[in-house]
Amino acid sequence: MARRRRNKRYNKRSFLKLAGASVALGLIVALLVGIQTVSALVHDLPKLDAKTLQSLGQTSKIYAADGSLLAEIYGTQNRTVVPLASMPNYLKQATVAIEDQRFYQHGGVDFQSIGRAFLTDISQGRLAEGGSTITQQLVKKVYVSDERSFTRKAVEAILAIELEHSVTKDTILERYLNTVYYGSDAYGVEAAAQTYFGKDVSQLDLSECATLAGLPQAPSAFSPKNDIKASTDRRNEVLEKMADLGYIPRTQARSAEAQPIDVHGGSTVSPDPYFVEYVKQELIDKYGEQKVFEGGLKVYTTIEPKLQAAGLAAIKKTLYEKGDPAAALVSIDPHTGYIKAMVSSQDFQKSQFNLATQAKRQPGSCFKPFVLTAAVEQGVNPMKTYYMSKEMEIPLPGGGTWHVATYDHHYYGVSNLDQAMAHSDNTIFAQLVMDIGPEKARDAAKKLGITSDISANPSIALGGLEYGVSPMEMASAYATLADGGKYAKPRAITRVEMPDGAIDYQATPQPTQVVSDAVASTVTQVMEDDVKDGTSSRANLGPQHPAAGKTGSTENLQDAWFVGFTPDYSTSVWIGYPDTQIPMTDVHGTSVWGGGLPVDIWKGFMTTAESNLPRHDFPPPVDKIVFTPLKGTYVLFSGGDKSNARDNAYGNTGHEPPGSITTPDVNG
Repeated sequence: MARRRRNKRYNKRSFLKLAGASVALGLIVALLVGIQTVSALVHDLPKLDAKTLQSLGQTSKIYAADGSLLAEIYGTQNRTVVPLASMPNYLKQATVAIEDQRFYQHGGVDFQSIGRAFLTDISQGRLAEGGSTITQQLVKKVYVSDERSFTRKAVEAILAIELEHSVTKDTILERYLNTVYYGSDAYGVEAAAQTYFGKDVSQLDLSECATLAGLPQAPSAFSPKNDIKASTDRRNEVLEKMADLGYIPRTQARSAEAQPIDVHGGSTVSPDPYFVEYVKQELIDKYGEQKVFEGGLKVYTTIEPKLQAAGLAAIKKTLYEKGDPAAALVSIDPHTGYIKAMVSSQDFQKSQFNLATQAKRQPGSCFKPFVLTAAVEQGVNPMKTYYMSKEMEIPLPGGGTWHVATYDHHYYGVSNLDQAMAHSDNTIFAQLVMDIGPEKARDAAKKLGITSDISANPSIALGGLEYGVSPMEMASAYATLADGGKYAKPRAITRVEMPDGAIDYQATPQPTQVVSDAVASTVTQVMEDDVKDGTSSRANLGPQHPAAGKTGSTENLQDAWFVGFTPDYSTSVWIGYPDTQIPMTDVHGTSVWGGGLPVDIWKGFMTTAESNLPRHDFPPPVDKIVFTPLKGTYVLFSGGDKSNARDNAYGNTGHEPPGSITTPDVNG
């Protein structure tokens, strides 16, 4: 019996030895295969260099002229990188406590944690438990794919150890906190702080730090925006862990646990979406999409929030009923070209088409100042150059005739060009463009700032264009007149900074003299008279604020404009239906023409814009014009002299004008 028992024990030991040897052999084989596989994978992985470690995509930010944030733009990841020194200690402690409590003790891989996870994974036959350290998680996000496999975990561990020998613990933690996803489209702690609490990460308190630290494990499930109870429970778990590890007293943890989670992240929708899109496209044209959406640019713009609000308020006050036409407004600083306001009445969520910059509409009589500019450049004195106001057929050089009439068929007899502008007399400006040549009018418009294609057809005198123009172009061209004939390209961006603070672009406006200041001054004087007594009289801002401008309406009232300027702002307003050519003959019970609702919007905006500005007149010209008689087919009389046009106008000579200015009509 004893012998049989000894034999059984011997057989059992032999079996165990044999089994153990088999397991050991299997482990050795598996290890050799694993090492070979891992070695092959590691060979193909990117190097753990500092450049790769620092190549985080960052959110770019767009600011208004007053420094307020207009928008954040990013591609797939909303992120703003901040240094570890800017993060609260509570946030660092909470993250280490809940994610990797032995972070400062291990060398990249926590073998205690990984061993426990490995046994769990083996027992269940799958990767059921993590055990990854913060370093491993960072390696996975930066260098390794998200594939879940034993070989990937091995590679992750090897690279984590290598990374720990390459950089400091603080560098790893800083990178991790700027990389990890916190839910709600927020990557990194700064974006998360803004998204959930509407503040910089440096301003977070203990409760908020614990809330963010608890998110990476399950960002959606623990999000305070999705489930406040789950988020609160998770935050409290983090606080208890911090207390267990001695980071905070238990009493402080209890106090923080009693606080409600107050979510009040800022809106991601810009209040000025059309302007933001305009700026975004300019940035893409200069830097390319990747740098714009991932480069962490700080972009400072020209837009004034106060003026944006004033423009939108003026439009809403004027066009307030369902079914009203749309409107767009652009205001530019004449001296710099800086865009101060860009407003469209459309709903950006429904249409991203920017009426202020992309809409090409017929300008009507707003083009007449360009014809006058061309005439004055040729020495025409608008006060002493007379035409007959009458309905007529004008023969065209290529054959056929051009029928020209005023809108209401009211005519003024013999009138000079100053009077014709005040009446917005189509017939006189049609004759003028034939006498000076339509190509001259086209060239003047292009010099002043019209960038759209313009054909040199006689109809441009009345704003009959092949393609139309945008409100931006009209504000820009009139701004050239306001600044004494100096053209300043419209600008939306004043400065661009890189993430490291280096200034990559700084605007330095250098307006170009495109027409003499004497020509610009003469045309401006005529347009001032229009605001005082002509079709633009509703735009009069009073004696404190000299203004010049011109109304514009198309033949069937499908477009209505007013473009005007002071020494400080050049502002265009357009009204119409964006998608269809609908005559505006019944808006609030009346027809819409240039001297009506567009002027009301313009005046509402400009009253605010000019409210705190001191009175100053348009500067007198330095240059002089040698006025010479105009020789043409249609001109009745054209006087010439060497003095300023206004000084020798009929009103200062004691002679009565051939015609008188009466009630403005609607030729604009």
